[in-house]
Amino acid sequence: MTIPLRLHSGTPTEVIPMNHASTADEPILKLRGVGKRFGALQVLQDIDLDVRRSEVVCLIGPSGSGKSTLLRSMAFLEQYDAGEVFIEGQLLGWQAGPQRKPAGRAQVNQVRRNVGMVFQQFNLWPHMSVLGNVTEALLRVRKQSHDEARRRGLAMLEKVGLAHKAESYPAQLSGGQQQRVAIARALAMEPHIMLFDEPTSALDPELVGEVLQVMKALAADGMTMVVVTHEMGFAAQVADTVVFLDQGRIVTKGSPREVFHDTQHPRLQQFLQNYLDRNAFWQDLKEEASA
Repeated sequence: MTIPLRLHSGTPTEVIPMNHASTADEPILKLRGVGKRFGALQVLQDIDLDVRRSEVVCLIGPSGSGKSTLLRSMAFLEQYDAGEVFIEGQLLGWQAGPQRKPAGRAQVNQVRRNVGMVFQQFNLWPHMSVLGNVTEALLRVRKQSHDEARRRGLAMLEKVGLAHKAESYPAQLSGGQQQRVAIARALAMEPHIMLFDEPTSALDPELVGEVLQVMKALAADGMTMVVVTHEMGFAAQVADTVVFLDQGRIVTKGSPREVFHDTQHPRLQQFLQNYLDRNAFWQDLKEEASA
């Protein structure tokens, strides 16, 4: 089976590393043998993954396959139960059988300062203006002056096409606009890697495109990104690497062309066929409506 989508062929550009001691060809994020349990349920098992600077990695797979848990583990929002995680060559805790050395609080805080995350829900403060939402962490965490934070906040709102909404409140925005504010808020902290957890899943279909356009622009600018998504078109067009997960394991990974033209993994074939069937259904409805 093949999936008929235009494939990404761009070459990533280099960005400034998080740790100046690391080498240019070293992965910004490296996972080795990572596992995670919730009680008796094994949600991640033997995850090996490299994410290089300016690379876009898309995590795809059925619901419950472990994609979001894996993403949250990258930001230490979930503590893994096995394996090792390296950020810029630095080992941040490890687990081997009963022996465990967890990442220290200072290490985790440093990771979170340099990793931006955008969730399914926008999580904006309803009582703050759009600009206030973007600048809050700059003021409280980065200890910037109000003038510095305002300049940075407006620049990031301009980047996502919402500078004209700076004084509006979240309730006055569409869902797509609110998600773009959430992206601007994450970008304001100058992260070296951005993690997106199904950023369009809570949006009306007509609003999805505006968020994906912002993400495409970030990729073109060289932002390192890991994206959990059900948007196969985005993955095919923008990703450098596509990772297919099922039942907590990486089934296969490779370029969009390699993954979407894969004929070796029946579970991937089934997943892609379900995607094509669903889109064919909506295309048939569209053609019937226009007939």
